[in-house]
Amino acid sequence: MQKRKSNYVKQIYNNRNKQKEEEGKVKLIIQIPCYNEAETLEIALNDLPKHIDGIDEIEYLIINDGSKDNTVEVAKKWGVHYVVNFRRNKGLAKGFMAGLDACLRNGADIIVNTDADNQYCGDDIEKLVRPILEGKTDIVIGERPIDQTEHFSSIKKKLQHFGSWVVRKASNSDIPDAPSGFRAYSREAAMRLNVTNEYTYTLETIVQAGREKIAQTSVPIRTNSELRPSRLFNSMMGYVKKSMVTIVRAFIMYKPLKFFTTVGLIPFLIGTALGIRYIVYMCMGAAGGHVQSLILASILILMGFMTIIIGLQADIIAKNRKILEDIQYHVRKLDYDEKNQKEK
Repeated sequence: MQKRKSNYVKQIYNNRNKQKEEEGKVKLIIQIPCYNEAETLEIALNDLPKHIDGIDEIEYLIINDGSKDNTVEVAKKWGVHYVVNFRRNKGLAKGFMAGLDACLRNGADIIVNTDADNQYCGDDIEKLVRPILEGKTDIVIGERPIDQTEHFSSIKKKLQHFGSWVVRKASNSDIPDAPSGFRAYSREAAMRLNVTNEYTYTLETIVQAGREKIAQTSVPIRTNSELRPSRLFNSMMGYVKKSMVTIVRAFIMYKPLKFFTTVGLIPFLIGTALGIRYIVYMCMGAAGGHVQSLILASILILMGFMTIIIGLQADIIAKNRKILEDIQYHVRKLDYDEKNQKEK
């Protein structure tokens, strides 16, 4: 009886140790958004690492964003572990978020996002995950050598630098290459992300991370030669327009009071100056011919005041949104952790 009890205690002890060892394992899932990528996907997959020091398990996932070719067949033949399927094209941002959800549900501790056109060097994935493994940060963004990239036009290079500068100002971060899609996320960071834009996730997630005080950094990475032209935009003007709309929208969402106060102060101050001008003329007894200035001043002051009021209301909504995001984070954490525990 005593021997059985001793064996039982030993078994419990061994099971606990085994559970601790399993919990200590680090799982990396590399996700690739795909839309008609049958020609280049295998090249990109072959370039991905099979082993990284500090990572116990590496798995691969593709997001099939309504592809009309045999992208899925190529992925399955290669040996991809997971496939997220959309029946029709929903855009890069929705695909990215669907990929994050699938990665988290399948127990990823670190998630790396890369492209199917093999524009990023797969060996540099180790550079992305290393700061997360060392506990230094939660988001790592690959900094491309933009000025040395031959297939980037001079205009695109300047726009990339300008867009990154605007994002740095909006997010209070020091990310030098904001449009880069080559990035790694810790599990905690991935559970906190929300993307509302349908165009792209790259800019909005940086602004959101800055606002949420999520630690993010960048590391220099290499790029490969171009296999196909970018499909993210049809023209340079389209790229500029969509990027600026994304940045402004993110700025309004996460810093509404600052945005609307800045916008509202312009007509308010102009109206105030015109009002003072009218008072000066009135004191001089020559206000009769300047009634139009008084009307315009009143309109501008009212416009500025109302814009600032909108900013106050938007700020309250943003605070409520922050509370909802915290609730969503805890719900996600319970959902994902419960699923992973059941599978174990």
